[in-house]
Amino acid sequence: MTIDLRSDTVTKPTAAMLQAIINAETGDDVYKEDPTVNELEEKLASLFGLDNALFFPTGSMANQAAIKLHTQPGEQLICDKWAHVFNYEGGGVSFNSGVSCKLIDGSRGMITAAQVEENINPPDFYHSPLTTLVCLENTTNKGGGACYDLEEIKKIRSVCTAHGLGLHLDGARLFNALVAKNEDPKVYGEIFDTISICLSKGLGTPLGTVLIGTKEIMKNAIRVRKVLGGGMRQIGFMAAAGIYALEHHVKRLSEDHQKATEISEVLKKQSYIASVEPTETNIVIFTLKPAFSEEVFMKDLSEKKIRISAMGKGKLRVVTHYDYTEEMHKYFLDTLNAYS
Repeated sequence: MTIDLRSDTVTKPTAAMLQAIINAETGDDVYKEDPTVNELEEKLASLFGLDNALFFPTGSMANQAAIKLHTQPGEQLICDKWAHVFNYEGGGVSFNSGVSCKLIDGSRGMITAAQVEENINPPDFYHSPLTTLVCLENTTNKGGGACYDLEEIKKIRSVCTAHGLGLHLDGARLFNALVAKNEDPKVYGEIFDTISICLSKGLGTPLGTVLIGTKEIMKNAIRVRKVLGGGMRQIGFMAAAGIYALEHHVKRLSEDHQKATEISEVLKKQSYIASVEPTETNIVIFTLKPAFSEEVFMKDLSEKKIRISAMGKGKLRVVTHYDYTEEMHKYFLDTLNAYS
């Protein structure tokens, strides 16, 4: 038994999801003739109360397409210094869109409306890039699965509206936030111009992200997807996995959150732990005391067939998911308690 807690991307399709994949009705999506893809796109657009949706193979491609739809070369977007669009998308912001990032020193990957306001470049000052977009991430990856306060997001929307800025949400783990905070997806649809929804993390599909947004912004989305190499054919097999996940894997995210909380509480009691960051959803980030080697700790866990992630600067990460069973959970907690 190997326990893989590096990410919630390591899950395998359940037997029922595989059956949904096998039974999927497909067509050529480049011609927009794949009925299952069309159904998935309509389902998510309706769920969030937005006009249009488009299926992408990856979350990074969906985010990069959104940025390109919102901006022109030479402009600037505002995001937190830990944002996925800046840290984990291969420099795509500058390469694909010719846009720079104004990085904000937020809290656990989250920024405030006041910070957005003070970092907008004056539009008539031609020496600085024109600010045209704000990108938020909910939940935050490097921030340890932190969830934005909805009222703060609404304030950010007000700032964006006042200054004519677009607002994009990297919602790779948005369903984790919706479940943890008991929020209505339609509220997010009312706030954001575009939202990327990843299906291959907590929801457990093999691949796929759907970009949803307003009609005006999304009208060129399929062209941008083509430019980025995202034309797909009988991708309805993966869309079927997405539909199954939306219908069966959302509510159970609370189980992942509970396990993560229990891991966090056990870690806080250990003599070898320096700190554990607040745990709201399915990500636990912690730091060892200086006397304990990160490499040795991870090697010791690996020998017990437990895999976790190193995030750099002494931070370690655990991510719970639906392949992480109660039996695995007990074994992992016992291992943490016995370690010295």
